[in-house]
Amino acid sequence: MRKDSRLSRMLHVLVHMHYQTAPLTSDQIAQMLHTNPVVVRRTMAILKAAGYVSSGKGHGGGWQLATPLADITLQDIHRALKESSLFTIGLTDEHTACPIEQAVNGAITDVLQEAEALVLERFSQVTLDQLAVGYSPDGRLPSATDKATDKATDTAADKTANPE
Repeated sequence: MRKDSRLSRMLHVLVHMHYQTAPLTSDQIAQMLHTNPVVVRRTMAILKAAGYVSSGKGHGGGWQLATPLADITLQDIHRALKESSLFTIGLTDEHTACPIEQAVNGAITDVLQEAEALVLERFSQVTLDQLAVGYSPDGRLPSATDKATDKATDTAADKTANPE
């Protein structure tokens, strides 16, 4: 059975976009995901309609984040992509009048609905900036010096944005 990996693939792209200084073209994203640029455009258009990315046309155009990673949850992207179900376990419907089939389907449905509710609740607690922890665009793990520099930069930016 084929897995639906749109959610994980788009999360991957969005985190990469966070580290880019220039917009990413559909071709660049397609190469990253080993897929077709048309598939990328179609999926990114969904995220654009939800307000998570923006796009520009022409030379220097492409896709970029429109919302900070800290303001996007896994659940937000799952919902934007209109993923129908987290689980692909199928119910049988060959003998719908059979009380045993009805009991089996009822039990499976109840458990899957409970599990999905738990997963979606957890998705609502995970922001995309949490996925980027430990990642560095140059492929190395951030050192303590990098973290101290980032913290100092953030503090300086806060003071510039909010002078008191």
